[in-house]
Amino acid sequence: LTDQEKSDLIYLRQEEKLAYDVYNYAYKKYKHFAFFNISSSEKKHIDQVATLLDKYNVPDPASELEQGVFIDEDLQVLYHQLIAKVNISQVDALEIGATIEDMDIWDIRKFYANTSKDDITQMYDLLKCGSRNHLRGFTSQLKLAGKTYVPTFLSVDDFQGIINGSHESCDQ
Repeated sequence: LTDQEKSDLIYLRQEEKLAYDVYNYAYKKYKHFAFFNISSSEKKHIDQVATLLDKYNVPDPASELEQGVFIDEDLQVLYHQLIAKVNISQVDALEIGATIEDMDIWDIRKFYANTSKDDITQMYDLLKCGSRNHLRGFTSQLKLAGKTYVPTFLSVDDFQGIINGSHESCDQ
C-alpha cells in the first residue's frame, strides 16, 4: 500500500469506530431501535476495514481501544462534541447520526482518488452503500419527529439524491 492508502484505511477504521461508539452510547441513553440496528451494521464496517488492514499488515489503531477512546486527536475531540449533542435529546442524537453518515460518505468519496486497488474500492463501495442506507434511516426518524436534516458535508443535491433513493442491498 502507499502511505496515503494506509493513512486512509487507518482513518476510516477509526471513523467507523466513532460511528459505532456514538450509536452505542445513544442506544444506551434512549433505547431507540435506529441506534441499535445501525450500530450492528457499523460493527460490520469496522470488521471490513480491519480485514484489509490485516491483509496489508497495517497495525489496527483501534483494535484494543475502549469505547470513546481514539488515537486520532481530532476524532477524539469530535467524539466528545458529538456525545455532548447526543446528551441534549433523542432528536439531537438522531441528527448526530445523520451527520456522521453524511461525513462518512464525504470522506469515502475523497479516499477513492487515492487508490486503484480493487479490494479497497470494493470495500469503499460497501461502506458508502451502508452509509447511504443509514443516512436514509436517520433522516426518516428525524422527519417523524418533525425535523429536517440539513447536510453538513454533502451538497444538498447529493443529499437529496440519497434520501430520495430506495434502501439498497449492499451485499454485506
